[in-house]
Amino acid sequence: MKFISWNVNGIRACSGKGFPEIFTRLDADFFCLQETKMQEGQLDLSFDGYQSFWNSAEKKGYSGTAIFTRHTPVNVYRSPLLPEASGELLTDAEGRVITLEMEDFFLVTVYTPNSQDGLRRLDYRMQWDDAFRKYIQALDMRKPVIVCGDMNVAHQEIDIKNPKSNHHNPGFTDEEREKFTRLIEGGFTDTFRYLHPNEKDVYSWWSYRFRARENNAGWRIDYFLCSDRMREHIQSAAIHTDILGSDHCPVELVI
Repeated sequence: MKFISWNVNGIRACSGKGFPEIFTRLDADFFCLQETKMQEGQLDLSFDGYQSFWNSAEKKGYSGTAIFTRHTPVNVYRSPLLPEASGELLTDAEGRVITLEMEDFFLVTVYTPNSQDGLRRLDYRMQWDDAFRKYIQALDMRKPVIVCGDMNVAHQEIDIKNPKSNHHNPGFTDEEREKFTRLIEGGFTDTFRYLHPNEKDVYSWWSYRFRARENNAGWRIDYFLCSDRMREHIQSAAIHTDILGSDHCPVELVI
């Protein structure tokens, strides 16, 4: 079973840069999108054999997530997110999470809030990280979980080209990295790093500035995590650095 996750940085713009062809070529069972920046129905985007589920931000042209799936879910959760499982989870007015409950697992796609310039949203981000961790841990008590998306943090120095100069910048603060460590230690596996523990210079996001992609001055901030008990089912994990169309590239998991 093949999963793809991609922050498309605006699906309408990405569609004009080859998204339909890329979607078809990658041939995934589940194709998860972040930062769709649209309301459902603003773009005629459908693929034979797939259902799609959208969670759009209340603010138009902002944030948003979607999942295309070949497999019919048992349940779909958007906002509010499973109150009985999430406890104090923050209200998802920004369309940041979709959960598909399948027969044997949960699939969660997430677009984690950015701490923003000057770390002006770091406090909110800390609340979000705690609440999201509790949410997926609650799901994990029911059945295994696969989490994917732009999680807006480079976990270790190996996950970023210039760790020293980016220390304390949004996405590479000690606080954000520690929250991600707590998430991993709470029962989840970073699938790419599990299979490629020492692989360097493989990133999923590059700034549009300073010719960052050309120079591969990137960050690995897009992930597939899975419940630890699913490790034995991981067949491959890849990052499609050759695929353009966004400032992020797609990431892949095969289970």
